[in-house]
Amino acid sequence: MAPARKLRGGRVGSVHPLVALLWLAPALLLILGVVLYPAIKLFDASRSEFSITGLRRGDAGWENYAKVLDHPSLGTVLVNTLIWVVAVVAVTIVLGLALAQFLVKQFPGRRYVRWAVIVPWAASLIITSQLFVLLYDYNYGIVNHLLLGAGVIDAPIDFLGDDSWTMFSMVVVGVFVSLPFTIFVFIAGLNAIPDDVLEAATVDGARPRQRYRSIVLPLLRPALMIATVLNVIYVFNSFPIIYTLNDRNPGYLHDTTITFMYKLAFKSQEKDVGMSAAAGIFNVLLILAVVLIYLKIINWREETSR
Repeated sequence: MAPARKLRGGRVGSVHPLVALLWLAPALLLILGVVLYPAIKLFDASRSEFSITGLRRGDAGWENYAKVLDHPSLGTVLVNTLIWVVAVVAVTIVLGLALAQFLVKQFPGRRYVRWAVIVPWAASLIITSQLFVLLYDYNYGIVNHLLLGAGVIDAPIDFLGDDSWTMFSMVVVGVFVSLPFTIFVFIAGLNAIPDDVLEAATVDGARPRQRYRSIVLPLLRPALMIATVLNVIYVFNSFPIIYTLNDRNPGYLHDTTITFMYKLAFKSQEKDVGMSAAAGIFNVLLILAVVLIYLKIINWREETSR
């Protein structure tokens, strides 16, 4: 049935399907060219066998998927991915919410502080990551210099070379580049809360903590959902940070699934493009599963709270 439209005099007509298709054509072509076609090619590559130079030799069936599942470092990579995503997203949401509540208040220079918050978001991830490589440097990094000067440590810390510090150092960078977007999502959410609702709760004798728990957080739920879902996708697919900070370390001890996929094709002893493509398919399925589970939990909570 064709979509209805209003004509002159209040009459309701219909739009021809070809006209509707014409208006949707740019968006459909974009989806086809940027999403669907690469996905088809990725799946085709995942079932192909390639030479070490990247030339296609023939079909490999499901062998590439079996190789990925049997890889000895897969368990380590999955644990690293879980730690990376959960730590960065959780810290980003908590800090972002706290900073957003500060930035919605009136104070001198608030505009300039908001502008400064955007800088890590506007800068290239490669540039930001390389900047932190210099900050973390064992011999000349300013982080070690400040910690030594303050007497916090007695000897420099190898933030990117010591296995006990590498993941923590990467999480700090991940939070740093994720905060600007999250802060502004929460600022928009906080500004959308009606002042009269908070004023009515104050008149009724609600304390600040009660107002925040019973009014602010429930009304901020859409912003929380958007910030969480988009940050999970963004952090999960964050290749530049992990690769730049972890490039000096051999093997897969601190890699996530996104850098694991890259190394399978270009930096490992396998140098297997088909195996890397199969890992890419697993990445897509994994992030889709995580997002769907999160959305399902949110819907379940909304239904049970009614």
